[in-house]
Amino acid sequence: MTNLSTEQMVGLAGSAYAFNMSSMAWEVTAGLACIVMALVLLPRYLASGYTTLPQFLESHFDGRVRRASASLFVLGYSLITLPAVLYFGSMAVLALGDLPQTTGLNHDDALLLTLVTVAYIGGAFAIAGGLRSIAISDTLFGAELLMMDFLVAILGLLRLGNGSVLNGLHTLRMVHPEKLK
Repeated sequence: MTNLSTEQMVGLAGSAYAFNMSSMAWEVTAGLACIVMALVLLPRYLASGYTTLPQFLESHFDGRVRRASASLFVLGYSLITLPAVLYFGSMAVLALGDLPQTTGLNHDDALLLTLVTVAYIGGAFAIAGGLRSIAISDTLFGAELLMMDFLVAILGLLRLGNGSVLNGLHTLRMVHPEKLK
């Protein structure tokens, strides 16, 4: 479940709508890789006493490789993944609510306020609750995200089909078949 985030809900769904579903191919194969990891590799990894990938790399190479890999992971998450997830999540919150009008802020300031608030709440939650709270919340939020993904798809098809999911699918298939490629 930790592999899912607003990046998938907002970013990939928007990309699929704007172009086609080819952007989702990566996530489909990532799902299969996660299943193989969880059922085959992870039990062997944990049985060997490893708790992190850098620790595994250190046992096979040396401390420099461990430090380099840990640094790359931190930099990657800090500079690439986390900003995208926070930005997409903040955009979704702004789209769902009417924060700029409620607060009197312009759109960019409301976006920044939302982004900083989400980051601080998430950071405080992680620091106060530790890894256990993160694991529990990721599981709950991941399940919720999956349910919301289905709900968004069903509501979109209902609207497209004037109250009928089947009519919505038919309309999508007949009017915009390129969206399903």
